[in-house]
Amino acid sequence: MAEEKTLYMVVPCYNEEAVLHETAKRLKEKYVSLIERELISKESRVVFVNDGSKDKTWDIICELHAADPQYFSGINLARNSGHQNAVLAGLMTVKDICSMAITMDADLQDDVNAIDAMVEKYHEGNQVVYGVRSARKTDTFFKKFTAEGFYKFMKVMGADVVYNHADFRLMSSRVLKELANYREVNLFLRGLVPLIGFQSCNVYYERAERFAGESKYPLKKMLAFAVNGITSFSTKPLKLITAVGFLMSIISVIAIIWAFAVKIIGRSELGWSSTMCAIWFIGGLQLLALGIIGEYVGKIYAEVKQRPRYIIADFINETDNKNN
Repeated sequence: MAEEKTLYMVVPCYNEEAVLHETAKRLKEKYVSLIERELISKESRVVFVNDGSKDKTWDIICELHAADPQYFSGINLARNSGHQNAVLAGLMTVKDICSMAITMDADLQDDVNAIDAMVEKYHEGNQVVYGVRSARKTDTFFKKFTAEGFYKFMKVMGADVVYNHADFRLMSSRVLKELANYREVNLFLRGLVPLIGFQSCNVYYERAERFAGESKYPLKKMLAFAVNGITSFSTKPLKLITAVGFLMSIISVIAIIWAFAVKIIGRSELGWSSTMCAIWFIGGLQLLALGIIGEYVGKIYAEVKQRPRYIIADFINETDNKNN
């Protein structure tokens, strides 16, 4: 049973050798400060989750653990499982040995200093504390427009997501144990955690530029992530197809009546352009509808196979060594 103040940081890493040493340095400084203030226990650890990196990320994690086993632990996934699965792997591994866990990315864009407020909010009785961006000063116009549009669209689609919140959050062990009951293969933690419930609050911070390395979320992955989030938590796109189909049926009936009327009054010459426009428009709607349905069918296909979401190859943790 973990002590009440045991904090485990879960930090997913994919090709992060350029930033990992600095991330470890800042987190160690933060841990020393929190332990001195007695906000967390000495059994607290930082767990780096290597998500099948192709560089020296895992070697660096092993070096950090060897040099400071009282602060750093590591999980090595057997293959690249994706950011959300890497986060989940870390959380499910530590859920029984911590009283609270914080997830954050390794690129230092999330404010390490916000951890203090998160832990304090936990001690005030909150089971979930969301790290929320107070502004998007570091984003380009396109990034800001698409990101804010995504959150607003998710709300319209009926998904309960926290505006401007990514994956920087604190969860109690109680919440983690409830999270373990959700078996979705198509993970979208930003929507899943609010679904669990419990008392929660927000901590606001300014997101910084990436310290080093390259972003692991190019436009293609961002769009795929958005589609996954929408289709995982809302059936409104399917309902929209039904509504559009009903509307097109009404328009078709009106068009038939108009065609008969034109025939009766002797003006039956129909233009090629209008015919082609109608064919392309209806054909496009049909393909779009099939695509949306296909997204949901694909998710059903992935879910029913029940394949493991991740496989842990190695877990290095000083606490386990002491217990053994």
